Amino acid sequence: MRRGPHESELDALHDFLRELARFMLSFSGEGAEGVARGVRSVAGAYGARAETVLVADGAALSVTVGDRTLTSTVTAFPDVARLDRAVALKEFVERVRDTRPALSEAAAGLRRIETLPATVPRWARGAGIVLFSVGFAPAVQPTWYEIGATALLAALVATLTVLSDRRPRLARVLPLLAAVLVSLVTLGLLRPGHDHGGPVLIMLPALFFFVPGDLLSAAAAELVGGFLTTGAVRLVYALVLLLQLYVGVLLGVAVTGTPTGALFDTAQDADLSRWVLVASWAVFTVGLVLAFGVPWRAAGWVTALVYLSLGVQAAGTALVGEVAGTFVAATALAVAADLLSRPAGRPPRLVLFLGGFFTLTVGSLGLRALTSLAGGHVLHGFHDLMDLVTIVTAIAVGLLAGAALVPARGDQA
Repeated sequence: MRRGPHESELDALHDFLRELARFMLSFSGEGAEGVARGVRSVAGAYGARAETVLVADGAALSVTVGDRTLTSTVTAFPDVARLDRAVALKEFVERVRDTRPALSEAAAGLRRIETLPATVPRWARGAGIVLFSVGFAPAVQPTWYEIGATALLAALVATLTVLSDRRPRLARVLPLLAAVLVSLVTLGLLRPGHDHGGPVLIMLPALFFFVPGDLLSAAAAELVGGFLTTGAVRLVYALVLLLQLYVGVLLGVAVTGTPTGALFDTAQDADLSRWVLVASWAVFTVGLVLAFGVPWRAAGWVTALVYLSLGVQAAGTALVGEVAGTFVAATALAVAADLLSRPAGRPPRLVLFLGGFFTLTVGSLGLRALTSLAGGHVLHGFHDLMDLVTIVTAIAVGLLAGAALVPARGDQA
């Protein structure tokens, strides 16, 4: 039976929107709200209605034109290692929504995004991981020893990461392998003394690239936005990644014969000036841009929101304490990222949001809590664990408050 023109148009539109949903699940990292809004807005541009039911790695899509509806499912593993694709995808959705090109042309545009070459060579991504870790190191311990040890350990982690880029199965356990490597080198070769701080504090900055700040941020945003299933799944997956880091550290402890009691995160006295601490976050941001493939044209926005988060958190902590200061910082970050991402041509919310979220160092608290508990430092470990729960809650509620302070987006991408 021959299809009528409306049926053929619906089939083509449905196929295009299904691919769009898959790409957004894979590359955007915006979470369920961003995927649903983007697909709905593009469908509306073509005179159709689209509804999505989302889980963290899949979606059920229904597309309606007139009185005919097509439904399908799509699956994709979320990955934010290439944020240049997230930027290109947002610009693509804006262009399609505004110009409504032929569906064949729009489908070709999606394929071009999927095959975009990396914005930086592999060696530059490795250098970015090192800068990302070194820039974060003073936030863990403001000492020159911490910076030097991090540079060495992060170089090993960066080499391992770059070598695994073309081995997807290896990449799934990369946090575990990196943690084992860092633990072995720290405990077996560096053997930091008591005056250098606890061994976990030496390891942490080099492993910070694997701390799932992106997943935690997306999970928190989804939970406060009412996407409970996707938010809960992302949160569990983030915890699984943290557990890989934790087990990797313990394997290094076992191989080197280090007593677990040594896993106590005592900090060395600071020997860095305040200006070095301030400048370190610029190094961190350059590393983030290189490591995650953020286009350079977005680097200024990312840097601004990193320092906004730091400034608001520092001021809030000084005035009303750490929990309230973190809440205010999360609120300011959510408002700024949401408003700045709305105009056409601006980076998507995740790209603006991610650097600021990393500065709140939520994931690192989880790793410190687990290793302290493993070392038998029960009170200290539970203190860190309670800090983690409290700070995560403060951030989540801050995001909710930020979302309430800005006008609704409607169907904008």
